[in-house]
Amino acid sequence: MSGKPKLHYFNGRGRMETIRWLLAAAGVEFEECFMETKDDFTKLQKNGFLLFQQVPMVEIDGMKMVQTRAICNYIAAKYNLYGKDLKERALIDMYVEAIMDLNELFMTHPIQPADKKEQHFATIVDKATNRYFPVYEKVLKDHGQDFLVGNQFSRADVQLLEILLIAEECKPDILAKFPLLQSFKARISNIPTIKKFLQPGSQRKPPLQEKDLPKVMKIFY
Repeated sequence: MSGKPKLHYFNGRGRMETIRWLLAAAGVEFEECFMETKDDFTKLQKNGFLLFQQVPMVEIDGMKMVQTRAICNYIAAKYNLYGKDLKERALIDMYVEAIMDLNELFMTHPIQPADKKEQHFATIVDKATNRYFPVYEKVLKDHGQDFLVGNQFSRADVQLLEILLIAEECKPDILAKFPLLQSFKARISNIPTIKKFLQPGSQRKPPLQEKDLPKVMKIFY
């Protein structure tokens, strides 16, 4: 058991979810240690386990890693999800950074003030359908391959699938104008490790509900 990565976070998606996705895609079993109270968070801080006093934190290979991008980069490189050379890694980084920008909008939507929620959601849909998704649709069209980079499975595919599914949860018809992304979603969802992660009972977390917000906020504030 001690050889498995251990994930420290609250019992929800947030910034840890992409890390869960990448480990699952690589077929790596992991443990989770959930913070339930402010005291749980404070204990991690006082023990010196959080380099910048923030989570997520992942214990892996004898390290206590923090900063989401650093953790994701390490997992991707360790499990061969990061391309075969520097040029492919650069492409993957570009695609992933844009996905994470869009994901940030989705993550912050539940905490928007009530009078700003409608406009914030409209902004998300506009950026998804007019800025981000057309790029990935064009990439798939231009090279005619199954994956985004180098015709091999990478973290870019994992993270694109994650954001496509998040987008559909919020707006079921959001991919209507993107047939290649629809095919991509079906294809990547059928990769055995991904398919397993998408099954009920996996460590994938459900969308954060507004009723759960107070409990999460109490952990951090």
